[in-house]
Amino acid sequence: MTSFYFLAALAPARAICEDHRRSSPAIIQSTIPQTPFGPERVANVSYMMLEIAAFNPHSAIAAAKSGAHRIELCADYAAGGVTPSLSALQQVRKETSIPVNVMIRPRGGDFNYSDQEFQSMKQEVESLSSLATGFVFGILDYTHRLDKSRNCELVDIASPLPCTFHRAIDQVEDMEQAVEAVICCGFKSILTSGGKSTALEGAKKLHHLQTRFGTRISLIAGGGVRSTNAEELSKRTGIEWLHSAAITQPGEDVDDEEVKRIQQVLATFQHEQGSMC
Repeated sequence: MTSFYFLAALAPARAICEDHRRSSPAIIQSTIPQTPFGPERVANVSYMMLEIAAFNPHSAIAAAKSGAHRIELCADYAAGGVTPSLSALQQVRKETSIPVNVMIRPRGGDFNYSDQEFQSMKQEVESLSSLATGFVFGILDYTHRLDKSRNCELVDIASPLPCTFHRAIDQVEDMEQAVEAVICCGFKSILTSGGKSTALEGAKKLHHLQTRFGTRISLIAGGGVRSTNAEELSKRTGIEWLHSAAITQPGEDVDDEEVKRIQQVLATFQHEQGSMC
């Protein structure tokens, strides 16, 4: 009887997910994201990719010149990243050629937003969609569960641009349930530290998530990623995308030499992996 009622309770949620998949153009696309080298291979570490969080145009441009494969453009490092200005995005797109995904977050603090803040997020997606190559956001409810309705709505507004669910997922109690909801909404990737303060601390969980969900959604390991731990993190998790702010000095500017060091570590590791095949 317990199993029957458990499955019956899941049925409406599954129906909602399937209805949303059929109605959303963003979900019709492949769940395997595209990279500068073609579709990502999520079964093994074949292409090591580096995403840099940049909090100003100068940092984004420096990161692109130093070997980053993608930029996550934000503002206000002290707040943990908020939506950048249109002028900042325009400058970065003018002076770089790599993908630039834009953070959509109206303020720092928690990820439970008021109706007014949510309206602002929708407007920001619409106003920045002509220049962005993707969006990064995440909305939780007051119980720290994923707010499926609002997240799905933003994904639909952003379509056909891909969306990444950011580290708000590290605050949920049941991460695997949240990942299923993220996939259901049509997100193409998840930025996470595995629920810990740093990705290295969460490496075991990240490996589990990669093993369970890696063929359905792209995982991005972020949180304290530096050149000193990038190889270990890649080995322990099997995740191909690493995310770093590459900030080594006070302030919010990217250290372009650190970007180069991380990229060199990943390139060397990738070469070694290829030699073993």
